[in-house]
Formats: sequence, C-alpha cells, structure tokens
Amino acid sequence: MDKLSQKRAPIYEALERFRRNRVVPFDVPGHKHGRGNPELVQLLGERCVSIDVNSMKPLDNLCHPVSVIKEAEELAADAFGADHAFLMVGGTTSAVQSMILSCCKKNDKIIMPRNVHRSAINALVLCGAKPVYVNPDVDQRLGIALGMKRDDVLEAIEKNPDAVAVLVNNPTYYGICSDLRAIVKAAHEKGMLVLADEAHGTHFYFGKDLPVSAMAAGADIASVSMHKSGGSLTQSSFLLTGKDVNPGHIRQIINLTQTTSGSYLLLSSLDISRRNLALRGEESFRAVTALADYAREEINKIGDYYAFGREMINGDSVYDFDPTKLSIHTLDIGLAGIEVYDILRDEYDIQIEFGDLGNILAYLSIGDRIREVERLVTALADLKRRYKKDKAGMLSQEYISPKVVMTPQDSFYARKESLPLEETAGRVCSEFVMCYPPGIPVLAPGEEVTDEIINYIVYAKEKGCSMTGPEDERIERLNVLI
Repeated sequence: MDKLSQKRAPIYEALERFRRNRVVPFDVPGHKHGRGNPELVQLLGERCVSIDVNSMKPLDNLCHPVSVIKEAEELAADAFGADHAFLMVGGTTSAVQSMILSCCKKNDKIIMPRNVHRSAINALVLCGAKPVYVNPDVDQRLGIALGMKRDDVLEAIEKNPDAVAVLVNNPTYYGICSDLRAIVKAAHEKGMLVLADEAHGTHFYFGKDLPVSAMAAGADIASVSMHKSGGSLTQSSFLLTGKDVNPGHIRQIINLTQTTSGSYLLLSSLDISRRNLALRGEESFRAVTALADYAREEINKIGDYYAFGREMINGDSVYDFDPTKLSIHTLDIGLAGIEVYDILRDEYDIQIEFGDLGNILAYLSIGDRIREVERLVTALADLKRRYKKDKAGMLSQEYISPKVVMTPQDSFYARKESLPLEETAGRVCSEFVMCYPPGIPVLAPGEEVTDEIINYIVYAKEKGCSMTGPEDERIERLNVLI
C-alpha cells in the first residue's frame, strides 16, 4: 500500500499490534494496563487503558519520531496540504505558543489582532517579544470584534518594517475571517512570516465552499485544533508548517514545553481523525453547513434572536464567514448571551459552547444531528416566551481597545501590588482578565486599567460570565505595577 494512502492510521495500527501481542509491562504508566486501578478501567474501559502506554521502539517517540509517529505526521501534512505537520498533545495553546516562540525572541515585534486567544499573549510573556496590536473592526449592533481591516494591517506592516511576523485569527470564535491571502502577500513582501491561529478552522482544509485555509493561502505556520471541529480527543491538535519553515527548528521549540510522555490515546485519536476527515471530510462538512443554515433560518423565524451568517461579509473586516458557526445574538429578548447559556443548560439540558454579553455560540460539527438542532430551536422559542424582557440598560460592547503601556513580559515579571478592582483605574495591569470561553483577554499584562474595563468586568461578573486569569479567584482585586 502507498505510504501516503490516507486510508492508513500508522499509530493506531501499531497500538493494535501492541495490544494483540499481550506484552508484559515493566515500564510506566504504573496502572499496568489498568490492573492496578480497577476504577479507572470501569470508567474508561479495558481497551482504552490497555493502550495508555509509554513511548517504546515499536510505538516511536513524539520528541524524536522516526517510525509510526513520523508516518502519521507525513500523512497529516499530505491531508492538510502542508510541508510538515506536528502532532500536539498540549492542546492548541501549546501549538500557538510553539509557532510564536519559533520565530520571536526578546524585543522582536509581532503584528497581531488584539482579539487573540490568551495563549498568544502568554507566548509573548515567555519570549519577551513586543506586540504591535491591530484593533479589529467592531460590529456595533452585535457588540463583537470582527477581523482586521486590510488597510490597518498594511499600515502596521509599513510602520513596523522590522516586525518578524504577522498573526491572524482564521477564523475568530464567531466564524469571521480576515483577508488572509492579502495579508500573506503584504507580509511576505516585507520578509515577515505569517502565523495563523486556526483553532476553529480545521474543517477549512476538508470542506468545500468554506473560507480559505492558512496553508492554501500561503501562510507559514498554522495551529489547528483538531479536537474542536475535527473530532479527535480533547487536547489534541496539529501544528502545520509551509515550505519555507525549518521543521527541525520547530521540533526543538515544541520540545521546550511539550511533554516527553505524549499520550497515545491523544496521538491515536489525531491519527484516526485525520484519516476520517481525509476520506469523508468533504461530505461531512457539507452536512454540517446545511445543518447550520437550517438552524439559522429557523431561529431567525422565532423573532428577536439574530443568528448571523454570510450576510455579514463586507469584503474586508469580514472578508469571509464560516457557515458552520451558529452564533446567535440575544440582546433583543432582554437577556445577555451568558444568561441564555445558563438557562439552556439549567432548564433545557442543552450545553452551548459559550455565552458572552450579547451572544451565544452553538458549536456544530460532524457529530451533530438534526434532532438536536430542532431541540435547540424549540428551546430558544420557549425561552423567549418565558423570559423576554426590556433590554434597556444592557451592555453590548464586547471588545474594548487596549491602552498598551509595556510589553507583556516586562509587566508580568515587574514589581506589583494587589488593589481592590475599583481602585485600579489608571494603573498598569500585570495579569490577565478574561471570560473563558472564548479566552480573549479583557485585560492583558502591560495594559492600562480604565473605568470602562472595570465596569465591563463588574457587569460580566453580575451576568454570570466565567471570569478567569487573576490571582484573586473572585476577581475582586487586581495585581498592578508599583
């Protein structure tokens, strides 16, 4: 059989051979195929714990693959149209950090939208690079950040010719895409690398009539969250690289932070899921798109909700839209998105991906069926009937432009003091504050605390948003620079 046949799953196949051989384990993990932990076997099943194994010659080594993991990487690169693919078991957080650390060192500049996931800014804390933020466009009605305008990115590139890279969300959590091809062209003309956070764009590589993928657009490195829309186990992702990137250097960077004990449950799930999408992805994501289109149509018929879609496209800050994303604006029924999120879970047994101040996101993918979508539509109609109220006094603005004073690294490690939240206006924050999901910081290290931000945090807490980041778990105090 051809080595690059997408019907193969070399890691899975090697694990099956290992399981059939009934090898006697005198290595880790200590549960010894589950015999030492019967409750774990009861929870996960004998087959699962029997392949929770350590690296060994027949199963290769994630830090320096030479056999089955290397074959799995080659198959993934072929499937995604990349020059190289790395299997990541630390989530897309690890992949995003690895791609930034691979091209940025202390005092290097990197151009990026401010509505990045916290993992991108965490990487700047680690390496000391300086962010050049491009404020995304904002939809005032929906209160959400969109993509970056072409001219804003081009201006940032022209003003910062010494920047080493440009990072782009492809897409945002809400499914919104910037003009990736134009950004790649402009950045490459100035010798800059283009990095793509594709945590929510795995399906772009396999579906038809979807936004362009990072590799197809000519980006240099992309972080792909296979466990989100790709169907692999939670915490498993790919890091993809283009032809002008040195894979040996990328491997060294990954090995700085990624575990030396890679989970074969995660690795095999990547292998199997890649095979599934390579063989059936186009058909699968055509069905997902149709399901999302149906849901949007039915939800918008209810009235007062707005499930937005391709009509958002404006050729610039919304250059394209991911039609599989089912985002629903809720403010016109007088409820914040997070309130609808809570009601759906607590009273209708429906778990939404996230809710913010004005919207909810229902994440549709290859495992969804029409009966669940119909249940969601029915629940939203009933929820409106029971809970609709006047929306007067509700905040809608989700994105607040930052006032950057220092680099994330300098401020994170600076001398600091803890103050009550309401006393921090005008001070420089040394930690993160965000709602998770989506994990986009309201405040990041090095940014000035403003009255608008304080009001946002207080309001978001009152509405029930899951606030994370600061040392103070109640988010009543903030660490600020002395």
